[in-house]
Amino acid sequence: MSFYVEGLSRGVPNGKMAQFQEVMRQQLETSMDRELEKLLSTSKGAEAEVSKKDFEGFKDLFHRFLQVKGPSVDWAKINRPPEDSILPYDRIKASGLPDNMADSLNKLAVVKLNGGLGTSMGCKGPKSLISVRNENTFLDLTVQQIEHLNKTYNTSVPLVLMNSFNTDEDTKKILQKYTHHRVKIHTFNQSRYPRINKESLLPVANDMGVTGENADVWYPPGHGNIYASFYNSGLLDQLIAEGKEYIFVSNIDNLGATVDLHILHHLLSQPNGKRCEFVMEVTDKTRADVKGGTLIQYEGKLRLLEIAQVPKAHVDEFKSVTKFKIFNTNNLWISLRAIKRLQEQNTMNMEVIVNPKTLDGGLNVIQLETAVGAAIKSFDNAQGINVPRSRFLPVKTTSDLLLVMSNLYSLQAGSLTMSQKREFPTTPHVKLGSSFTKVQEYLTRFESIPDMLELDHLTVSGDVTFGKNVSLKGTVIIIANHGDRIDIPAGAMLENKIVSGNLRILDH
Repeated sequence: MSFYVEGLSRGVPNGKMAQFQEVMRQQLETSMDRELEKLLSTSKGAEAEVSKKDFEGFKDLFHRFLQVKGPSVDWAKINRPPEDSILPYDRIKASGLPDNMADSLNKLAVVKLNGGLGTSMGCKGPKSLISVRNENTFLDLTVQQIEHLNKTYNTSVPLVLMNSFNTDEDTKKILQKYTHHRVKIHTFNQSRYPRINKESLLPVANDMGVTGENADVWYPPGHGNIYASFYNSGLLDQLIAEGKEYIFVSNIDNLGATVDLHILHHLLSQPNGKRCEFVMEVTDKTRADVKGGTLIQYEGKLRLLEIAQVPKAHVDEFKSVTKFKIFNTNNLWISLRAIKRLQEQNTMNMEVIVNPKTLDGGLNVIQLETAVGAAIKSFDNAQGINVPRSRFLPVKTTSDLLLVMSNLYSLQAGSLTMSQKREFPTTPHVKLGSSFTKVQEYLTRFESIPDMLELDHLTVSGDVTFGKNVSLKGTVIIIANHGDRIDIPAGAMLENKIVSGNLRILDH
């Protein structure tokens, strides 16, 4: 039962508890249905039809939310995945590629999750439109990658963008610039769900509008919504009719998530009855990844375990690098026919994620979400593939942006690869302070991006600027105290140095 319902039942005699809680659940669902009908009555035409489908999905999620009994896993039942359920990438690569790679590529569509805004990096509009390298945006790089594939192999791999109501309009405007590129681009929208008041468990919205006072009462319900939205859009059936068999799904801000021909060949070379319907790319966990979801064996099925599902007493164990050695990159390969089957049978099962938020006016709300990888347990013959770390290169902060803009990487046909001049394959640990959080401010602090080929660790805090052609090596820590400013001069070479408030340069 939901802990919200549980909270309402304090003081009820034990013998009548279950009955009371069931009545409460039914009342909450009835009240929710009534409020959703009221909201629907404020929309018209095509929008009303879309919203009706969205609300069906929301009702199902709300129903499951009310049923949840605390943490969704029994820790005692968690096992490590069997050896053969997570394949090393090298083994897949060793089997080589067929001569007719074009046939395999023509069975693929690439889906990028494009619902997020650039607000955490101080940018307006879709995150995918932020420039990350040589004036190229995330979206530019994605189009270049797929166009390169299509030209090289004479194929027609389409790009599919899952937008949200936050990103759809701006994204569609920009898509016109790719008209003459050799990539067919489709879009569909993830659902729009109502945020609910934490106390009343009813929608905050008064009507279906998304502007003015209604600007923050709706939300896109996490990337687990891809299955229903993709199916409802008609695009799933269209791609199947065009002969597509698999989609490669990834976050648009993961610059390492390029189409991997070896994984695609592995999927399509399985015998028909043993076809793997779902592959999750995982990679070895480092101390920086302790919160990432991991794969476990649970009740005979491969399953994604997220930190939010872990009982408090076991969180440290979950974060351990020794027990759970891998984490989910959110690069997924999924069978289109399997998605269609599971949607039509209504057997796609994903845990409900409860995400608490506080609106600008101080109102506490919750939004119910699901994660795309959590559906792994619903698919047949699901597998993990342990891929190189290079396939996980997310840009979530300006610290990440500094890495991908630097000479650590070279750019070719939209793909970033680690420079061969770097002697070891790991990326440096970079931590830029709050003065660098917003992209515009970050850009003004670097006259040019420093040489970082031999850098291990960089920490910068306070009011710091970098001149042209600065070189950073080993461990470099630069801290300007409050009221101080540090300007690293043009051409400076800092190797294993601590630079503090009064510009003393010390050996580290």
